[in-house]
Parts: sequence; C-alpha cells; structure tokens
Amino acid sequence: MSKQYLTTHTIDNAHITDIFSLAVTPHQIISGSGSSDIKIYSTSEPDFPLAQALDAAHKLGVHHLAASKDGLHFASTGFAGDVKLWRSEEGHWTKEGDIVDGNKAGETWAIALSAEGQYLAATSVDGRINVWDNMGGRKKIREFETKGSFGMAIDLSADGRCTASGHENGGVYIFNNDTGRLLHSLPGLIKAVRAVAFSPAGKLLAAAGDARVIALYDVAAGEQVANLSGHGAWIFSLDWSDTGEFLLSGAYDGKAKVWSIERRECVATHTETDKTLWSVKWLPKTERNEGFATAGANRSISFYREATGG
Repeated sequence: MSKQYLTTHTIDNAHITDIFSLAVTPHQIISGSGSSDIKIYSTSEPDFPLAQALDAAHKLGVHHLAASKDGLHFASTGFAGDVKLWRSEEGHWTKEGDIVDGNKAGETWAIALSAEGQYLAATSVDGRINVWDNMGGRKKIREFETKGSFGMAIDLSADGRCTASGHENGGVYIFNNDTGRLLHSLPGLIKAVRAVAFSPAGKLLAAAGDARVIALYDVAAGEQVANLSGHGAWIFSLDWSDTGEFLLSGAYDGKAKVWSIERRECVATHTETDKTLWSVKWLPKTERNEGFATAGANRSISFYREATGG
C-alpha cells in the first residue's frame, strides 16, 4: 500500500546558494548553505516563518548541521574547517563555543550530535573519526581509525553507545563509544557512502550513496539484512521517522522517497525539482499525519504532509 504526501509549503530562495544541510528540533528547522548564514524557521506555524538568522556564522559557508534531540543544541561545520556549537534559550540561538582542533579547510566533514548534545562526532578527510565532549571543556575523548578513506557520513545511535561512519571507498564502520573499539566493518557497498543513519531504537543502520541502493544492517550482528532499491541516482541523505517504521531518502536527481521498513519497499516518491536534494528530514510530529522537508540545489525548502491521517 502506497502513501501519499502533499506539498504544503515552499520557502523559495531560502538561501542564495545550494542548501547543503537541514537539522530539526521539536519546534524549528535549521538550514545551512554555501553562503555564510544559518537560518532557523518555525515549524509550529503553517507558513514556516523565519524565526532567526545567524549572520556570518561560517565565512566560507556551511556544509553540515546536526541538532540534539532535545532541541537545545546544534552544531555546524563550514568549508573553512570551522566547527561551532550553538545553544537555544527559549527558541533563540546563541553561539556556545568552537571545537578547536587545528582543523584546516575541509578537514572536518560530516558531524553528529548525541541526543542531549553532550557529544559531537565528526569525520575527516583522512578517515579518522573524532568524538568531543561538549560539556567537558570540548575536549576530544575518542579518535577512531579507519582505512584512511575520506569520511563522508556519520551518525550517533540514540543511546550514544555507537558511532557509525561511511567512507568514499564504500566502507561502513560501527564503533563502540564506551570501549573505543571497532564493532563491525560492514560489507555490501563498494561505492562512496554519503549517508548513514541509525534507527531510533538503534537496532538497524541504513547506509547509502553512489551505489544508488540503501543497505540495511543489523547493528548487533554486523550483518546486512536488506537492500532497498529504486533510486536512479546517488543518494545524499537519509532520515528515520520517529517510530522507525519509515525511512526517508533524498537523491541527486531531486527525488525524495519514503520506504516502509517492514515491507522493505518504497511507498512514496516525490519530485519537487530535478535538481539535487542535499538534505531530507522528517518534521516534528505535531499532528496525527507525518511530514518531511527537503532542500538542495534549487535553494528552496519544501514541506510535505501525509494526505490522510492515521
């Protein structure tokens, strides 16, 4: 059975360049682009008004954002190698600090925040995975080694116990944050991995990229359990629904797809644009019907809601 989503609103020209990343909090959506500013929109109102703009946040532009589940923290990283931490006070964001690690331009790439914002994990161009304690002086507490291939994607499990990374050579790794050890080197993807995402319960890991399929892995066993096929272009973004029932994906050809995990199949496809979707995110579930947002090379943010409740 397919699902139908309707476009409810589009913020045209939300940024003056490609929008590379979206992050979602319980009441807001945050966007970062090739321009220096970060914008925050309210998801509590139907027209998604601009709530705040963080001007000149990153001089050379923003390529990744990550928000804590509690909605009180987010992190941003820019093309100059700068990583910044932000804190919300009643919905208003101020800069909390910087991660200082001698980062050169492009050295720090993908980032992920733990549920309460305490830990930040980041990939690097040489394959290292670094983890910092944001509330412990922003000190580096872990450095995981891989086979030296550019780390293109990262995620932290909801319980904070595991870090997953995806790499240019097709490598996918899961590390135990408690022991600092490699748990699994996962098979199945031989081309660049541009997105990895743990399911809400942490039992599954989704990974995707240039192979144009989404691989699903059992985290405990370290085994591939499914391939989700249907995209005709590189996949850049993955996001799980709150319940873990559905997975959202966005691709180079502008197509966003919703996948049923139980049925292992695509249940909805939407094309708002033929330009690249760099980022797709489920919206906070404020009503019975769920929704998601997409953003990318058309410089706009589009919002979708399920056509019927249930």
